[in-house]
Amino acid sequence: MKGMTAFIRSQLNLIMPFTAKCSLSTVRRAQDKIGKLMAAGHKNDVVFETVNVNNLNCAMITPKDLISTGVILYLHGGGFVAGNLDYAKGFGTVLSAQCGIRVLCVEYRLAPEYVFPTALDDALDAYGYLLSNGYAPSQIIICGESAGGGLCYSLCQKLRDKGRTMPAGIISISPWTDLTLSGKSYAANEKRDPSITKEQLKFYSDCYAYGMHKEGKKIRALPAPNPEEDYKIKSNPKMSPLFDTQEKMPPSLIFVGGDEIMLNDATALHDKLIEANRSSELVIAPELWHAYVLYDLKERESDFDKIRKFIKTIIPAQKKLRWMALDNAAKIFPAARSRHWSNLFRLSATLNEDVDRSALQTAVDVTARRFPSIAVRLRTGMFWYYLEELPSAPDVLDEKPYPLSRMPFDDVRKCAFRVIIYKKRIAVEFFHALTDGTGGLVFLKTLVSEYLYQKYGIKVPHGNGVLDRLEEPSAAELEDSFIKYQGKHPLSRADTNAFRIGGKREEDGYLTNTTFVLEADALKEQAKKYGVTVTAFMTAALIVATGRIQTNRIRRSKHYRPIKVHVPVNLRRLFPSKTLRNFVLCATVGVDPKLGNYEFGEICEIISHQMKLQINCNNFSSMMKTNVNSERNRLLRVVPLFIKNFVIKSVFNAVGEKKGCFTFSNLGVIDMPEEFSSHVDRLDFVLGCQAADPYNVSALTYKGKTYLNVIRNISDPVLEREIYGVFKELGLPHTVESNTRGRK
Repeated sequence: MKGMTAFIRSQLNLIMPFTAKCSLSTVRRAQDKIGKLMAAGHKNDVVFETVNVNNLNCAMITPKDLISTGVILYLHGGGFVAGNLDYAKGFGTVLSAQCGIRVLCVEYRLAPEYVFPTALDDALDAYGYLLSNGYAPSQIIICGESAGGGLCYSLCQKLRDKGRTMPAGIISISPWTDLTLSGKSYAANEKRDPSITKEQLKFYSDCYAYGMHKEGKKIRALPAPNPEEDYKIKSNPKMSPLFDTQEKMPPSLIFVGGDEIMLNDATALHDKLIEANRSSELVIAPELWHAYVLYDLKERESDFDKIRKFIKTIIPAQKKLRWMALDNAAKIFPAARSRHWSNLFRLSATLNEDVDRSALQTAVDVTARRFPSIAVRLRTGMFWYYLEELPSAPDVLDEKPYPLSRMPFDDVRKCAFRVIIYKKRIAVEFFHALTDGTGGLVFLKTLVSEYLYQKYGIKVPHGNGVLDRLEEPSAAELEDSFIKYQGKHPLSRADTNAFRIGGKREEDGYLTNTTFVLEADALKEQAKKYGVTVTAFMTAALIVATGRIQTNRIRRSKHYRPIKVHVPVNLRRLFPSKTLRNFVLCATVGVDPKLGNYEFGEICEIISHQMKLQINCNNFSSMMKTNVNSERNRLLRVVPLFIKNFVIKSVFNAVGEKKGCFTFSNLGVIDMPEEFSSHVDRLDFVLGCQAADPYNVSALTYKGKTYLNVIRNISDPVLEREIYGVFKELGLPHTVESNTRGRK
């Protein structure tokens, strides 16, 4: 024996005389502190989530480096009389971090306040909790040490007797399987085991079997009956699982110290498992003491190798990286890309204090696993691009001088989204092939909520677009809803071209983003005055502003083109879809200046009517049918990808954005609970510029403010000037922010 192992043994020998005489309350306090110390070494490698199981305090521990698809139900030791959730989380944390698997720790009720079979009933409830949360028995391993090690087998007995499916396996560490204390090692190793005495174990077994009475502040176990009756009670197989036949038990991996007092509890159990033709591996560590595995000894690293191998043998390792075809709307984006156009959009949250980079990185690591359709990279197939789940989350990046800077295609192949930090702001930029604004907003809300948990321990309630990051993604979240909700008959795409603003591009690709901050109530009141929605009102204002640009540039009205705006519609409001992928189609609305001049109120009325005509299930399902038909064209499907790209890009360049002046996307009012809103002062939504034309516009409303973001890739702010003038004429109070750079 050498190194840390010898040191720990010497320390145990020193404190043994004191711990053997401690009161039960002192034992409990000491054990709970040990749990905190065990967890400390790996606390930054895992994420804790407190859960309630039939009024039991439990904790789900998720490793940041998740390898296995299964879960361990961990039942702590402590002689059935000691160990709270802090203690359980101690070795639960070590297990989770070392083995890359989720661990559910259970604070089962303790003796002598709660006698047999309370602990067993609580363990059964915890097992049921895992089943009800989507884990199959084949994905569950039960693990325990000492009393918890024996409890693993008692639980499996109960499951067997109820005719329920057994878990995949048992990992048992120094299991206490004989509460009659009849094994030879109780005498042979009594002076060799520095961790516990036979006298202590007799007290614990009496507490578990018979309960207690108090003598002042001291707790005493109720007296046992005569030895014959005591043996009969404690040899109940569900109290002392060594006395069971071990029939139908799942595969076992058993660890025990060669010098420990319970050595025969483990060896006799192993022998009975083998006799019953059950799979069992017994590991005896020479010269080591009771529950030595919990000390994570460097000299015994091979034990964790065995645990990892056991888990991998009976539960599939981390599933292969998920891949999925691009949704119907996304297929055009990779093909139509160019050196100047990445087709990104941004969502951001501004907090009330500077962002902690370390906490944010942890939040990204956790959140990314919950979004397998967003935390992806773009891959190239023979006939189509596809998305592949990332093996790990990306690093948090620093902000650049402007938002939505070019994402080279090589970067998209590595990771198709990025998380950016700047002072108080957390921003996420998405390649549009992954999701739309609604899906992106769910990601941002969940990420920020996870950040608040990592930084402050604040739990934002699930809902309002905040997902439970421990929950497995549903099939509905990953579906291509365009295919599911397509109509029976396609809709014609014929339409007239719109006015194009144009302008001199910034030579270095710089993007200028101008934000108009408006009072939401004032905006709503103005829209109400004209009898239209806020989106229709703002679209009308943008059409007026764009019309003035055309009037200033083109003298003769016969050369005017229609002023039209693409307005994305969240189809989840029309169809019962829960997808987090793209599920948006555009209503294209506007006026034709050739027909004459329009008052602002007339434009509002026209836009409102056009939206009502277009925004309905029949119209959009027919549009979906048109798009899906193109994708299913037999000739197109068998054409190699490089030819598809050429054809798609040619069509996009010829037609793509010519039917509208730009896109105006409004995500609407974002309401969040106090736990979120008290830390997040502002939310923003920024669309990237169009491929050929210089502008796009986006908006959302949060905390009584509407943030209208206007982005451009040209040097002259022609649209912003006109928008400013329109808002001023309408009497809308607003402030303006911009990242406009200084010029010589």
